Amino acid sequence: MTHFKYSKAEKLKKDTEIALLFEKGKWKTCGNLRIIVLKEKPTVPIEQTKFGVSVSKRYFKKAVHRNRIKRLLREVFRLNKEIFKDAFGEKTFAMLFWVSSEIPAKFQDVEEQFLKLCISQKGK
Repeated sequence: MTHFKYSKAEKLKKDTEIALLFEKGKWKTCGNLRIIVLKEKPTVPIEQTKFGVSVSKRYFKKAVHRNRIKRLLREVFRLNKEIFKDAFGEKTFAMLFWVSSEIPAKFQDVEEQFLKLCISQKGK
C-alpha cells in the first residue's frame, strides 16, 4: 500500500535549508511549474526528502488565490510522491513554484504539469 501522507518531517520550513537550496540548487521548468532541487552530496548531508511550495505575490495579489494554488501543489506532491522520488532521488530538498498569472482551472492541469516535470527529469 502506498504511503500518501505529507508529514511534518517532509515539509521544508527551516530558513537554513531554504537558503542552502537557493544557494546550491538546480532549477528545472515545465509549463507553469518551476522547481529548485538540491540532491544529497558528500558536502550536503540530507536525511530525507523535504518539499515546500511557494506562490509569488507578484502574480497573485489576493491571499485566497495564493493559498488555493499552494494547496493544489501540495496535493499533487502528496499523491505523486513516489514518482517524484523516482525522478529526483530519495534524499533531496525541493521547492515548487507556480510561475503564471493564471489560476489553474483544475487539479488535473497541475498534476499533468507536475508529472511532465518528473518525467523530463527522469529521462536525464
